Amino acid sequence: MNRRDYGTLPDGRVVHEYTLGNGCGLTLTAITLGGIVTGLWVPDAQGRSGNVVLGFDNLDDYVHRNPAFGVIVGRYGNRIAGAQFELDGQTHALSRNDGPNCLHGGTEGFGHRLWQAEPVAPRPGEAQALLLRYTSPHGEQGFPGELQVSVRYGISATDKRWRIDYEATTDRATVINLTHHDYFNLAGEGSVLGHRLTIPASRYSEVDRHLIPLRHAPVAGTPFDFRTATAIEARIRQAHPQLLVAKGYDHNWLLDGPADADGLRHAATLEDPASGRRMEVLTSEPAMQFYSGNFLDGTLAGPQGRIYRQGDGLCLETQHNPDSPHHEASADWPTTVLRPGQVWRSTTIHRFL
Repeated sequence: MNRRDYGTLPDGRVVHEYTLGNGCGLTLTAITLGGIVTGLWVPDAQGRSGNVVLGFDNLDDYVHRNPAFGVIVGRYGNRIAGAQFELDGQTHALSRNDGPNCLHGGTEGFGHRLWQAEPVAPRPGEAQALLLRYTSPHGEQGFPGELQVSVRYGISATDKRWRIDYEATTDRATVINLTHHDYFNLAGEGSVLGHRLTIPASRYSEVDRHLIPLRHAPVAGTPFDFRTATAIEARIRQAHPQLLVAKGYDHNWLLDGPADADGLRHAATLEDPASGRRMEVLTSEPAMQFYSGNFLDGTLAGPQGRIYRQGDGLCLETQHNPDSPHHEASADWPTTVLRPGQVWRSTTIHRFL
């Protein structure tokens, strides 16, 4: 596994970049700032390799202008309404960075933190693995408890598969909802609106004007029905109230079907007809947020000066439901509370075909 100096933070700390590969066509690059995946190269149908995630080519942009390209999201992925929650009778005020809400852990969430990284022994069937660690102190961004977090990136030895394993413990009761925020574009450039998406989910979360879930609703008969492969552009311009409030897709889907023997369920399949690339997402999480890159507005540029515009990338964020701390735990609202003595674990696999 290769390691190089990627740059220096304003406070003088060095950021490193690691390159993981498997000889089967999959190469991943990640930096220790935010655990950011800066590149993910996979071949197209003709065997030509291309980077299928959006990002920058310099550290300064990741420090000052990053709209969460490629980051580990925490402590709490997605939104918590009012930037506060109550746990065990105590109210915790959080960092407010999305109107009245706390989004992706706050202004200085995990995607802004410098992680410790080290190559670790690959598991059976893996070619290489990288372990990232971070200790989030009690009170960081308003969240209670000192949280010990590890995130492991593993690359398969026999196919084009990237596995993420999350693990965390705490010294006092807290909430947690870790995910990864890659902006995928299987064509490698241009718009993703022609991509075909499948989400095996019969319900999604309707949201208010601040994108906070109000209720779970059936997808049947709506633009949110992706139970069969559908081009994203097919219905994104419809005058559906939920598309209008989010300026496209920025919603949570409740995944159907039981988990397999490994505790994983099918979360999504994404296909680009032009390049022939296809990606399957498997996860231990009960839900997934699909975000269609609505707020990319042409003000950011990637490698070779490529301008990122609306719809140039999309996110498939495996997760627990947004705003779960404001809902009583149930089958529809699995708890996100973590207590001392418990170990929080989650796995997501991206498999390219």
